[in-house]
Amino acid sequence: MENLPDRPHPHAHLRASDTDRDQVVDVLRDALMSGRLSQDEHAERLEQTLQARTLGELEPITRDLVVPGQPQSVPLPVAQSSVSSSPVPIEEPADPDQSFDTMVAIFGGGERTGRWRVKRRTNAFAVFGGHDLDMTNAVFEGREVTIWAFAVFGGIDITVPEGVTVRNEGVGIFGGFGARGSDDPDPNAPTVVIKGLALFGGVGGQSSAKRHGKKNKGKGHHELH
Repeated sequence: MENLPDRPHPHAHLRASDTDRDQVVDVLRDALMSGRLSQDEHAERLEQTLQARTLGELEPITRDLVVPGQPQSVPLPVAQSSVSSSPVPIEEPADPDQSFDTMVAIFGGGERTGRWRVKRRTNAFAVFGGHDLDMTNAVFEGREVTIWAFAVFGGIDITVPEGVTVRNEGVGIFGGFGARGSDDPDPNAPTVVIKGLALFGGVGGQSSAKRHGKKNKGKGHHELH
C-alpha cells in the first residue's frame, strides 16, 4: 500500500482555548522530565504553544512526542473539567500573550498578597531589596506559571498554596536558589516554575501550610491572613 499523506487535524481550523494549550504544556513538561526534549527545545516549543491560535498550530508541537498507542495530545476541543477540579482557582486570561507582570525592588521591598492574579509569566527583580510573593489566596492564569526571579544582593520569597507543585530551574551564585512546593501535590493544581538567578542573594519559598502554620479549610476555600 502506498504511503498516504498525513491527514490534517479534523478540527485544525478551530480556535485553541487556554485549556488546549495547557494540555500541550503538560506533554512538553513530561517530555522534558523524561529526557525526550532538551531545555532549549522545551523553551522553544513552550513559546510556540503560548502563541498558537488554532488547534492546527498546536498539533505539530507534540507530534513527535506522542507514544504509539497513546491518544493524541490535542484530539478535540477539551472541556474545562481539569481546570474546575483544581483545588486552587484558575481563571484563563482573555489574551494569554498579555498574561505577564513585572515587579522591581531596588533598595526597597515589594509584596503581593491576598487575592491577586498570578500571571503566566512574572518577572521579579530584587536589587539590594526584596519581594514577598504570597500566592496562598491568589488566582492563577494558567495550569503552569513561570516566575523569573533575579535577586542581586537581595531576596525573593515565594509562597504557594497547598497542592501546588514547584519546579526550580534557576541558578545560585554565591547565593541560594530553591523553593519547595506542597508535600502533597494535587495533579489538577497549577505548577509554578521558578527560573532566574540569585547572585549574592537568595530565592526561596515554601507552601502556605509551612508559612502560615495550617492548611486551608476545604477545597477552593481560602483564609486571608
